Amino acid sequence: MTSNDNTKLAATAILAGGIGAAVSYYLANKKSSSSQTQSGYESSSSQGNLNSRTSFIFQDPEYDMGASTTSTPGNDTAVLMPHSHEERMRRRIAARMAVEDENSQPRSSVTVRVPASSANCGPGYDCIGLAVDLWTEVTVSRADEFEITAEGDGAAEMPKDASNLLVTGVKAAYDTAEKPMPPLKYHVVSRIPYARGLGSSSAAIVAGIIAGLVLGGTSAAGLGEESLLQIAATIEGHPDNVAPVIYGGFQIGIHNGTRWVTERVPCPPGTQLVMFIPDFIGKTSAARGVLSDTITRADAAFNIGRVAFLVHALAMGNLDNLKWGVQDRMHQPQRADALYKHLYPMIKAAEEAGACCAYLSGAGPTVMALTSGASGDIFTQQEKERTDTHVARAMMQVAQTFGVEGKIVVTQASQEGARVVKVDPPFSSQYITFRDNV
Repeated sequence: MTSNDNTKLAATAILAGGIGAAVSYYLANKKSSSSQTQSGYESSSSQGNLNSRTSFIFQDPEYDMGASTTSTPGNDTAVLMPHSHEERMRRRIAARMAVEDENSQPRSSVTVRVPASSANCGPGYDCIGLAVDLWTEVTVSRADEFEITAEGDGAAEMPKDASNLLVTGVKAAYDTAEKPMPPLKYHVVSRIPYARGLGSSSAAIVAGIIAGLVLGGTSAAGLGEESLLQIAATIEGHPDNVAPVIYGGFQIGIHNGTRWVTERVPCPPGTQLVMFIPDFIGKTSAARGVLSDTITRADAAFNIGRVAFLVHALAMGNLDNLKWGVQDRMHQPQRADALYKHLYPMIKAAEEAGACCAYLSGAGPTVMALTSGASGDIFTQQEKERTDTHVARAMMQVAQTFGVEGKIVVTQASQEGARVVKVDPPFSSQYITFRDNV
């Protein structure tokens, strides 16, 4: 290396050092000046300031929701280093807690939408159920005095006093949160046939619990894991209806000795539900009253095998095996003999007409058949690709033969459970819009 090169290197180093010193001197003076002018502000706003920043680099407005846009020491220097991950997480948590705090405020009115359900599904007595795409909407509002009004399916038969399970659910929510229950007004728009084996009681219980939690400003998450399921299944005594009402889809539920637990089973795509719904009410107490307290070992083994076959058929999408999976010896034969003479002839007719399977829905009297082949809108699909209309005609013919008045309803399984569709004041805000602007 020549002396000329050495001279150039030395000059470059001296120049770089001078520039660095000048920048450091400038920043030190600026920091000193800033601290003098802001010391009073910082002492009064250092605690709990979500928008306080510590470093220069770039503005980070993502977590400044609701902050003033005027130039103040708290937001004019609102910047973050790119690697400030812990600070970002702290602010996310703070923002989330602010939202949860807002959502935990008591509400004046709430509307809850709940699906119907079909329990037992053959051999799954008190432990398997399916959410059905028939919905009831319940509005509960704070009022000066108690009142229940209803319209729609089963409105006339529905209790209008405190014995209504909707009121039971609301009271359970307030009791669980250890809060006093205020006077409330209830309005039900029912599209779930009342006391027909389609989970109208469970829908009322779940709707009431959700309404009570929302009105009281109580977060279900704060009550423990799957608290909604725990409250509902404890009231009902079993999870086969309330689990699908809460979570949607096919659900298997048990009590593990400590708490209720449930798991979803896949529902094969394209499944249609064809229901024959008699005009008469089926009382669950009467339907349980015809059952024996004991069963034989052979019948127990039969049902255990069928439940396993049913769950496997659903999980694998093997529709041909469903008709074996829904067979039962624990409750359907006894109820058919004592209450529903049309049951087994209707099951046979439905399967011969092309249904994958058929069974008594819940405690009855509705008979549920599952068919396949639905794709998109069934009314624009070629009828030869589906079997639901053939199955419906076959089921209705059996009903007429036995002199049972009723109607056929064709729908599908619901993969969605209960949810809030309207609340006052709303959960949505200027910055966060929830589904349906709730």
